[in-house]
Amino acid sequence: MRTGFYKCEYYVGEALGRSVMYVRDGTMLGGNSGFAHIGAYRFEGDQVFAEIESRRHCFEADYQSLLGQDIATIKVIGRACGDTYRFEGSSPQMPGASFRSLMTNLDDSEMPPAGEIGEGSIANGLYSIHLRALDGIDGGLTGVMLLQDGRILGGDASFYYLGAYSSADGRWKGEILNQEHTPSLGEVPIFGGYEIGIGFSGSCDPEGAELEATALAGKRSLRLQAVLKLIRKAV
Repeated sequence: MRTGFYKCEYYVGEALGRSVMYVRDGTMLGGNSGFAHIGAYRFEGDQVFAEIESRRHCFEADYQSLLGQDIATIKVIGRACGDTYRFEGSSPQMPGASFRSLMTNLDDSEMPPAGEIGEGSIANGLYSIHLRALDGIDGGLTGVMLLQDGRILGGDASFYYLGAYSSADGRWKGEILNQEHTPSLGEVPIFGGYEIGIGFSGSCDPEGAELEATALAGKRSLRLQAVLKLIRKAV
């Protein structure tokens, strides 16, 4: 598969799910509001063979597994179809159910330059992020975020994030651009329909990080707070 950042649309039987996924050097890392997706792939001719683990990171009742388990696996076979990849496969956690997915490349041309990384920085890896609005505003997001050498990629079923950060001595700061890859249909009204710029700063340790941020959604300024928890460390 081509190295890059993708949105994923997938079906287990007739049930639909969406997520984001970063693909590089035989590794797949991504997820959505409820689950992290961690996988590996290989080529055989023009076919791509992949095995992906789905692992719950948010235990709110709104986020249910299409595979019926908090931890589940799928095995798929796919191939390139123009600028997309199509896969079919199955899961041992749901015998007899078919799995189909479509991966479409996301435009990451607006990615800012990587920040500076020093001793005591936040670790490279895949994180869950739970973000909430402050000042009495009802709203927030959960998703996944991949941090790699001063760059940020992340998202969920409707949004994707591009950004950069600097980190050292247990602190980090950066900027994120939040955009829709699939219309959110008003599910998150403070974010849906906007391209949102977010500036943040906070503390970090080997297990995760916290941050406070200011987001600009149209003409509206929002204060946000978020917690990140490390799911899988990357090199």
